[in-house]
Amino acid sequence: MTVVIEIDEQAEISNSSDRRRAGSENLSVPGLFGLPQRLNGKFPAGASSDELVGISSQSSSSGDGSVSRKEKLELRIAATIIDVLPNGVLSISGSQELRVNFELRELLVTGFVRPADVSRQNEITYDKIASARVSYGGRGQISDVQQPRVGQQVLDAILPF
Repeated sequence: MTVVIEIDEQAEISNSSDRRRAGSENLSVPGLFGLPQRLNGKFPAGASSDELVGISSQSSSSGDGSVSRKEKLELRIAATIIDVLPNGVLSISGSQELRVNFELRELLVTGFVRPADVSRQNEITYDKIASARVSYGGRGQISDVQQPRVGQQVLDAILPF
């Protein structure tokens, strides 16, 4: 069966994110079993073990992305009858993917259809589908720009500050 979906849509989306984080830690152990005093004697002049460990880090991430689109579509999607309920109502499901440049558009439809609403051409409009679930969306390079790179994500997970 063919489901006819008519979409007249305008969308303008703009996203911007900015995040900064800085931190430092210093550890000093002035009297650990006399170890610092022993070490200080072995260090060259001017060096000491007053600050045995020092850690600092800085990270920043920013991203910008935008989508501006105007779509007037008439989509036709082939749906499969996946079940016939005891009262004769048909349960349908269909999916379609379309790749344009580096953006992937997905169209999914599920719901329940009365056989009387199906036309002679074996078509039905989406507004006659009960419990209709129509999903139209996508993913691609624009959403990738909003995400910090893998190395930044790893450092964010490992560093304690």
